[in-house]
Amino acid sequence: MEREFQAAMTAQDRGDLNTAESMLLALRQKHTGIFAVDESLGLLYVAREQFALALPVLKAAAKENPSSDVAHANLGADYLKLGENENAVHELEIAAKLNPNSRETQSNLGQALTSSGRPADAAKAFGKAVALEPENPDLRYDWAAVLLDTGDADGAAQALVPVRGQEIIPQVQALLGEIAEKQGRFLEAAQHLQDAAKLDPSEANLYLLGMEYLKHWTFEPALKFFEYGVAQYPSSRRMLLALGITRYSMNQVPGAATIFAQLLDADPENATYADLLGRSCTLFPETIKECDKLEQYAKTNQKNAAIDTYASASILARPDTASNLPLAAKLLDAAIRIDPKLAEAHYQKGVLFQFQEEWQESIPELEASIALKPESSRAHYRLALAYARTGNREKAKEQFDLQKKYREQEKEGIDARFSEVRMFVVATK
Repeated sequence: MEREFQAAMTAQDRGDLNTAESMLLALRQKHTGIFAVDESLGLLYVAREQFALALPVLKAAAKENPSSDVAHANLGADYLKLGENENAVHELEIAAKLNPNSRETQSNLGQALTSSGRPADAAKAFGKAVALEPENPDLRYDWAAVLLDTGDADGAAQALVPVRGQEIIPQVQALLGEIAEKQGRFLEAAQHLQDAAKLDPSEANLYLLGMEYLKHWTFEPALKFFEYGVAQYPSSRRMLLALGITRYSMNQVPGAATIFAQLLDADPENATYADLLGRSCTLFPETIKECDKLEQYAKTNQKNAAIDTYASASILARPDTASNLPLAAKLLDAAIRIDPKLAEAHYQKGVLFQFQEEWQESIPELEASIALKPESSRAHYRLALAYARTGNREKAKEQFDLQKKYREQEKEGIDARFSEVRMFVVATK
């Protein structure tokens, strides 16, 4: 058995993995439960990146020699490659306990903990790995990244200080940019992210740079970088989405709506794209031809009050409104049923009644809308019309006065909507 095993190892050493595999499989069939055979065969599969094949063999090896930190470390690393993060953490924690001085084990444990959503524990593991190999720039980068995830921006910055030549390492520059952003040093953050994009104009680096400008309302450079990013990476949906958000923020709403509609065409079930298109259509319903896409989304995606309302608003704003009034009514009834406190749905229901010359019926809906959102100038205007048509001139004058008052604040309302959408895309990046 020893001679056959050595022959298999010799074949593996000279790169003849097929022969080594055949020999090890034959040995495993004749002599079950041999740690050296199982460990060697498992590592052979790992070398071929056949991680699923390696798993049962490495599990057997760890069971055969439970006191071997290497066996648990190899099994944990294989679990990590397979994306079985919790199992990876379990095995690597055993390996680290058996041998806390293995840099590779601590590093793999840090990666597994990061993938398991435990950045604080990952930071401890990477910190131990760095202590074992302080000059390793990759370890310091990983350590800094998880420290930043825990909210320790200062610790992340300190972790990167010893990295040599960091000014020419794009991923380090990108991370320094994110760290500076968290520390409130925005100009420095932009400079680091620009350096990263120059060193490596990857999709990720261009996106981070554009987002930095967008977050701080510096729209012209954001527009420039996102337009360039879309040209270079046309399949990047997040880049295209960010370009749409930037145009929306610059009040280029019809152009933004075209992008949101394009994204919705590519992913017809995506509520985010439908919502953004709906917001655009609410602002400029008569100039955005893609608003009819909201109807299709609303028909196939139930229980979304906002989209139902946006779709109805787009119907009521189009020249062919009359033929689609039944659909608008159906969608608005659904929206109010789903969310009775949605002011816009009540407003649009009031508008719908007025389209049908049902002025008295529009009053309760418009009053409900105003009760939920008193600063809506257009709701006061519509309610004033309803009171005037039904003979209540005193109430009509009161509503016209309120409409005039709140109209002066309308620009602030639009700015608030733009800000809301910008923060939305920043939060979901």
